[in-house]
Amino acid sequence: MTTKPETGPIALQSARPAVPKRRRVPVHGVLLLDKAVGRSSNDVLIQAKRLLNAEKAGHTGTLDPFATGLLPLCFGEATKFAQDLLESDKTYETTVHLGITTTTGDTEGEMLAKALPEALADVTPERIEAVLARFRGPILQTPPMYSALKRDGKPLYEYARAGITLEREARALTIHLLEMIDYVVPMLRLRVTCSKGTYVRVLGEDIGAALGCGAHLQALRRTAVGTLRLDDAVTLDTLAALEELARAATLAPVDALLMTLPAVSLDETLAQRFLHGQRLALDKEEVAVAEGATRVRVYRLSDGRLLGTGQMQDYAVLAPERLIATGAHQPVK
Repeated sequence: MTTKPETGPIALQSARPAVPKRRRVPVHGVLLLDKAVGRSSNDVLIQAKRLLNAEKAGHTGTLDPFATGLLPLCFGEATKFAQDLLESDKTYETTVHLGITTTTGDTEGEMLAKALPEALADVTPERIEAVLARFRGPILQTPPMYSALKRDGKPLYEYARAGITLEREARALTIHLLEMIDYVVPMLRLRVTCSKGTYVRVLGEDIGAALGCGAHLQALRRTAVGTLRLDDAVTLDTLAALEELARAATLAPVDALLMTLPAVSLDETLAQRFLHGQRLALDKEEVAVAEGATRVRVYRLSDGRLLGTGQMQDYAVLAPERLIATGAHQPVK
């Protein structure tokens, strides 16, 4: 006897067509981003890259998650010149919480110690000014354990989280500007312009130690990187709210990273030779070169297109350094 198969409703599931991956496009320029608090520099880079649908992107030095402010992001050909901003001076506005020290030197760490009220009572604006004077100019600073500096291939913060403290060599740096904006006990607001490699967290801790009360950073906002200013920056929310075509218009041109360098403009013949990597003997009566220039940004005279950077050798020879790809669209300077 055969058994009739049991019948009933059969749920049919149609296969969904695969959604094609969106193709990234070449995007060239610099996004001046006003980073929000609580976001890592890498997170906002990934989001900005997605919003601009860009093939290639990178940042010019990170901001801690608790910090806000100017984070220049490089796209396409601009990534070739990111190192120039890494070498640049930075300006910050910071709020130093006097009287409390933390494991990380900022609000993300756990409290280590709290000063007695009388210790803060002795901190006057006059004492603060006297202490700030000691940190202006060339100084030595020991990098913090909670940093991305690596030892044996592992960042220092991983050792710190494991309870391990390693010896770190103090590094020479320069505090170009250090001024008090405001002081309302226990919050001290400062403006700092400093050379590359400066940890403002450590500066705040060292100022607190010099005042005898300890300190940590309550807030940190970067307002300038080299010649780039926070006033020209946009937030991720602003970028996301724009129409797709309008987002690209927020980018500064690639040469925004190079404005501290003297400019040299070449005629069509010299421009082509430069783009082919040839060293050029310049006639200074025909090609203007700033006196004493050693490194320059190079343009094509006919249309103002950025060609790259070069090194001046023997005062009259231009050697190509980093070149812009021929097919890359470049905004006119």
